[in-house]
Amino acid sequence: MTNASLLRCSDGNQTPEDVRVDDENHDAVTANEANIGRQNQQEPFIGNEKQPSRVEVQWDKDDPGDPHNWKFAYKCFITFQLSLLALAPSFGSSVISPASQVIAQYIHVNEEVAVLNVSLYVLGFAVGPLIWAPLSEVWGRKISMLPALFCLGIFSIGTAVSKNASSVFITRFFGGVFGSAPISNVSAALGDIWSREARGTAVSLYAVMVTGGPTLGPVVGAALTAELSWRWTEYVEAIFVFAVWAFTFAFFPEVYGPVLLKQKAQRLRKETGNKAYYHPHEDLKLDFESIITKQLSRPVLMLTTEPMVICIAFYASFVYGVLYMTLQVFPIVFEDVHHLNTILASCSFLGLFIGVVFALSINIGNQPRYIRAVRASGGKPVPEARLPPMAIGGIIFTVGLFWFGWTGGYRSVNIAAPLVATILIGAGFNCIFQQCINFLIDTYGLYAASATAANTFLRSLMACGLPLAARPMFKAIGVGPGVSVLGGVAALALPVPFLFMKYGLRLRKKSRFAPID
Repeated sequence: MTNASLLRCSDGNQTPEDVRVDDENHDAVTANEANIGRQNQQEPFIGNEKQPSRVEVQWDKDDPGDPHNWKFAYKCFITFQLSLLALAPSFGSSVISPASQVIAQYIHVNEEVAVLNVSLYVLGFAVGPLIWAPLSEVWGRKISMLPALFCLGIFSIGTAVSKNASSVFITRFFGGVFGSAPISNVSAALGDIWSREARGTAVSLYAVMVTGGPTLGPVVGAALTAELSWRWTEYVEAIFVFAVWAFTFAFFPEVYGPVLLKQKAQRLRKETGNKAYYHPHEDLKLDFESIITKQLSRPVLMLTTEPMVICIAFYASFVYGVLYMTLQVFPIVFEDVHHLNTILASCSFLGLFIGVVFALSINIGNQPRYIRAVRASGGKPVPEARLPPMAIGGIIFTVGLFWFGWTGGYRSVNIAAPLVATILIGAGFNCIFQQCINFLIDTYGLYAASATAANTFLRSLMACGLPLAARPMFKAIGVGPGVSVLGGVAALALPVPFLFMKYGLRLRKKSRFAPID
């Protein structure tokens, strides 16, 4: 996500993607450019007879107001806050999952219908970014995330006090809509403070929170359901959300460069009395036409015409959907087959989390190679250098699925075998998912928001639908054949990173959204 330099135009018809330029331009601002900006600011107009010229406010060299220039420790503190913002809603997506059977009995529906308490929440992740993404690029990151997070807490309480199926499902859906604000905007906020070379590590840590939430949620939810009641899964989620909200409300600063530059222009006008100071971001407005053209039309167009978006989005969506499908599959394996109680069976999700954390070594281990590739290209992004961890993750993920399918459906096989497979599934998932996001951001530059929006929309639909199909499918054909089908799809996707390593540059040259200079 870009944040500092803006195109010099102020016709009032700009949109966030029209005025943003990639963050390498921020690093390329020279001292000479900064001095010219200061010289222009000293004499914005001469005499009283001439109209005052408009002086665009920019960052000076080493400007302390520029988030990229903030101290390393402070940026780490902000990254920690952003990680909490991502963890709270992702945790809420799955914490209620172990209570599905109890909820089904309470609201008088079957278990297949009760799965909607997870699916509708994730469906909200598909709808919400259409609102929160444009808000963040007009009003800033803080105002687009914190009020929405507070609303998530309110709807979590609404679910906890629900007395019928309609209220449970409606509050869960709107909880997902509001909870998607941090999910969709945190990665952009990380790009606002970290350089491209450091961003990969920061985003990898953030990804652990996004993917760790759904794996830790069932462990906590099972204990709460067994020892207290299903309602406490949502009360605890609300408490967690409000605690994160209070912490970030007190300490999280605005980090979006254009908003900060707009504030700088307003401050200069007030301090100097000179009305010539301005910033193009002051002319940006959020309107229905912008939402339709930038947040809907372009992502849909990219999802249907860009081979790289199509392949990467479907790959990321598939593994994301499988992650949420495990919320239904693991109870079948560890409760129905191995006869563990709900609490012990939910501990199997810790294997996924261990795998997600292990994948950090692979993702971060690729960073030195990526940095060398970027420097060799003169500071330009090299998306193909992101792909080796994806290739490794694809192999691990496929092996993990077949391993789990061939061992998890049989009580005669020691329970340790499918537990080891969960670690492989978690590690493979994180490697694939994280590098898919990085690849899209590096490839599409100015249009990265649209590319990632297409990915977010598709993956949320996949994560909504697959859990609904999981229990009927596995009950009908069994765990082994069912998981083997998923393993077969994963195996078919194995060539994707290798094909893009070889043909990625050629495809980028032909793309209307990812031109090569």
